[in-house]
Amino acid sequence: MALVSELELPAFDSNDASMRGDRFHRAMDELRAEGWLAQGPYGYIALDRESGEFFLRTRSAIFPGMKIAEIFGVSEGPLYEQMRRNILHVNGPDHTRLRSLVNPALSPRAVERYRPAMRGFMEDLLDRAMTAAPTDAKAESGGDGLVDCEFVEAFAKPYPSLVIADVMGAPLEDAPKLHHWSNWIQRQFDAGSMATEQQGIELAVEEFYEYAEALVSMRRQSPGDDLISKLIAAEETDSDPPRLSDVECINLVFNVLVGGVDTSQSQLAHTIRLLAEHPEQWALLQDDPSLAEAAVEESLRYEPITPFTARILTEDVSYRDVTFPEGTIVMVCAFTGNRDLDTDGGAAAEGDRFDITADSRRDGGRARALTFGAGVHYCLGANLARLEMQEGLAFLAERLTALELAGEPEYGTISGIYGLESLPIRLSV
Repeated sequence: MALVSELELPAFDSNDASMRGDRFHRAMDELRAEGWLAQGPYGYIALDRESGEFFLRTRSAIFPGMKIAEIFGVSEGPLYEQMRRNILHVNGPDHTRLRSLVNPALSPRAVERYRPAMRGFMEDLLDRAMTAAPTDAKAESGGDGLVDCEFVEAFAKPYPSLVIADVMGAPLEDAPKLHHWSNWIQRQFDAGSMATEQQGIELAVEEFYEYAEALVSMRRQSPGDDLISKLIAAEETDSDPPRLSDVECINLVFNVLVGGVDTSQSQLAHTIRLLAEHPEQWALLQDDPSLAEAAVEESLRYEPITPFTARILTEDVSYRDVTFPEGTIVMVCAFTGNRDLDTDGGAAAEGDRFDITADSRRDGGRARALTFGAGVHYCLGANLARLEMQEGLAFLAERLTALELAGEPEYGTISGIYGLESLPIRLSV
């Protein structure tokens, strides 16, 4: 049994700001060809599906949020309190209890009720995009005319903010603020941002705590059929001790509101980019908008906006004749793991193709993408995120007569949430 520190491993720096787009794809393909394990900046990177599943699911590992706090000197203040109370950092019975309170409201059946609202939001955003187009372009858009649009600003940013506001019971006019806070607070998972923008992250956390407390107070006075009201009802139960404390309620609101915006924005933008880059796939979706669900799953698999998910071992772990000591940080690479289409790690070559119909042609379909994680910390809002992307794609496939790139996409970094800074597209209705 070899110690992991004794192995000669290829190195990959996930903090390298130049690793984005095609360069990132090529680098990961080369890294995966060298084996299943690599050396990362803080620990090790698990590259294939089987190892990724193992480290995400093992009870001998937890999310290393407080280790991140230690590395970057976060020891007090709002950001420290948020990191300490984030559901990602809560484990054992408390984690099970908190998940059991939120899961029913975010189950596949429960989120179905938001489909009409999602359609309405997309309708309004498309109308605004067309209204903002130059006059000559609008005059032609009823025929074969094409209108230029920056998709991230016009659709990807506002859409998830509006959806999550509706789900939580927040005023829709607050959606831009929710996006601003989410974008900043998510940077706590980006090492580069934690090193250079910690003050901005701290400020966003402080402002959002004030907002969330006021929102919960408002819903206490005027409950509705929204997630916050449901959490308040759980908080006020007669059980002793209560199922949910006041502090836990505030932090669950914090987790859902912040976690449900920047992530969905980024995955939706990548999905539209991929469809614009693969016009034959866009044509398939136009011909059959019911393929929206398959298109979302293929996007989640092909370009995950969480390329790396970290775990820290709470005890020595032996895996594949390698010993990983307690305290070792392992980064699970969803990008390479998702290209192992079968649970046995096969079909890597097929995994490099973007094909929204591939699942229907494979016996049993493909293994589920690692993009939302796995195990007890599987993404809390995965069902909602899937549904809002499905509705967004189906709506656009039905309404747009054309979709193509109008310029080069501007990629964000792969550290933290991997999104697009801008996506210029050309469309017609």
